[in-house]
Amino acid sequence: MAEKLVVISDKWGAKKGLWIASYFGYLQQYYDIVFHDCQQLGNVDVSIFSEENIDNAFNEGGIERAVSNLIHKEAEPAHYLAFGTGATVAYKALLQGLAAKSVTAISASGIENENQMAPSSDVELIYGECDKSKPGLKWAKSIGVNLRIVPNFGHSLYSDEKIISKVSLELLEKVTKKAV
Repeated sequence: MAEKLVVISDKWGAKKGLWIASYFGYLQQYYDIVFHDCQQLGNVDVSIFSEENIDNAFNEGGIERAVSNLIHKEAEPAHYLAFGTGATVAYKALLQGLAAKSVTAISASGIENENQMAPSSDVELIYGECDKSKPGLKWAKSIGVNLRIVPNFGHSLYSDEKIISKVSLELLEKVTKKAV
């Protein structure tokens, strides 16, 4: 039986996430994939679809609603792959008891204010070197997460084919090594 992989979109949800299909192409053969649109998880509905309006909606309760909804929807332990605001949601949900085998959170924002130890040792935070939202190495060590900084990339590194390939192959190693 294939391992479960829960994928959570960035703040744009499925509307601007054509790149996410590349992850599915790599991973669907080895994982049972469940996809969550971050906007739907957070009950975020903006009449004017702008970055500022979406950010405001998530900052004004959308992230907390998304965390709560994710915990209620995903009761069984699974692997998580999440992007941007979705990565923030996955990380905060983990701190609130989300059952996770592993979490790969790419470009999460605002988590450096969390000072609780990560409950799982298999948490990887990935950021572009030019991402203004990346936390410091000292913070990452103090709470026990793996922090990887990718040179010459910004916040949306997760939509680049090189990163998609590398992250997907690392996730595949998690399930193929166990099978051997």
